[in-house]
Parts: sequence; structure tokens; C-alpha cells
Amino acid sequence: MTEEILTSVREGVLTITIDRPRARNAMTLAAARAIAAALDRLDDDDELRVGILTGAGGHFCAGMDLKGFLRGERPSIEGRGFGGLTMKPPRKTLIAAVEGYALAGGFELVLACDLIVAAEDAQFGIPEVKRGLAATAGGLLRLPRQLPHRVALELALTGEMFPATRAHALGLVNRLAAPGQAVEEAHRLARVIAANGPLSVAASKRVVQESRDWPIEEMWARQAALTEHIFGSDDAREGSAAFAEKRPPVWRGR
Repeated sequence: MTEEILTSVREGVLTITIDRPRARNAMTLAAARAIAAALDRLDDDDELRVGILTGAGGHFCAGMDLKGFLRGERPSIEGRGFGGLTMKPPRKTLIAAVEGYALAGGFELVLACDLIVAAEDAQFGIPEVKRGLAATAGGLLRLPRQLPHRVALELALTGEMFPATRAHALGLVNRLAAPGQAVEEAHRLARVIAANGPLSVAASKRVVQESRDWPIEEMWARQAALTEHIFGSDDAREGSAAFAEKRPPVWRGR
């Protein structure tokens, strides 16, 4: 990892921390490459079940590092997008743990995550229009899918701040936390997910994420193609046996 990105593992949960607090964790190319590497580690390591993405020093990410942009650097990875994430999220569950500001590309990183935990005083926004730019790292594409249309359009056209409390009320944020406690609350959520069957979690994520675009006449067959293997797996038998024997299951991921 670059010194701009820190990683730690606890109870099968990989925490990825953007560590540029003096710049409100603005994204650089080096940080984007390190995040991409950490996400590959999340997907490739069977001992890791869930990832958490967060920022150091009381903020999530203020977007692209504008000093780097003026030098001709853009913090995107080909095929993976801004921050090594927005175009290619990991197969495993990724939770955004947000304190302070998540703005521009920082908000787009959040939108690329599967679940969002935010401090009650956190602020989101895509202010690109105020700088003569556009939120093309997923903001304009994902916001209308995750918020009511007119709310998403207002954010895109005004560039104004969007408080976490309103985001939670509209269903964008899963859980609110006391200021300074977003990562711990995200860990609590991650542990619940990590305790479940990994094959089941992965397939369930794919169906929920992909099915919105499925034709009605194909949706059952497409769901079966992604889930049928679960029912014949060792984990399915283990889950049933553990329930009958009143003990925690021991998942094998097969």
C-alpha cells in the first residue's frame, strides 16, 4: 500500500482508509491505484468477507486532488474508474463509512459502495457544476437510481450540500452514527454480513444489483443461473445442520 492508503483486518473485515487528512483525503492517482489493489485483495482472499472504505481525520473524501489535476493527473484507473472503484466495484460487499465531507468524486466513491453508514453530521454533494466540470465518475448515473429523480436532479444542477440526515430519510444511507462512530457502526453491520454464508451473500448481491434491468420474462431464469449452485453447496448443508444442531455454522465457501 502507498502511504496514502492504510488497510487493516478485523474479524474477516478489511478496512481501507484514505489517509490524506490535510487535503481532506482528496484522491490522487497513487491512492487510486492502492485502493484498486486493496479491492483485489478483498475479492481474492477467502478469509476476507466484507470491506469498509473510509477516510482519516474526520472526513471521507473531498474528491479529486485539484493540484494533481492542474499538473495533468487524473486519479482514475482504466477500466476501474475514479479511485480504482467507481466503474468496477468488488464482488464482495463494500460498505462506505462516512464522516465529514464526501464531495464530488468522494461522493461518487460512496455511491459505488453497496451500503452506506454515515455520521449524523456528514455532508454529501456533487459540486462539479460550480467548477465548470461534471460528475462523470458515477454521480450522474447512480444518483437517479438511488434517490428520487427530482432530488437527484437538484443535486446535479445546484451542486449544493446534501446532509446525511436527509440522505438517510430518503433511503440513500443505511445507518446513521454519532459523529466519530461511522467506522464502528460500519463494523457492526459488516460483522452481521460476514457471519452469513459467503456464497449466499455473493449471489444475493448480484441478483439485487443486476435484476433491475432484467426483462420480466427472463428474470426467474436469470436469477436461477446466479443462485442454483447455492442449494447444492456444502455451505447449504452446513447451514441447515448448524440450525438443527443449534450452533454457529462453519462456512467453507463451497
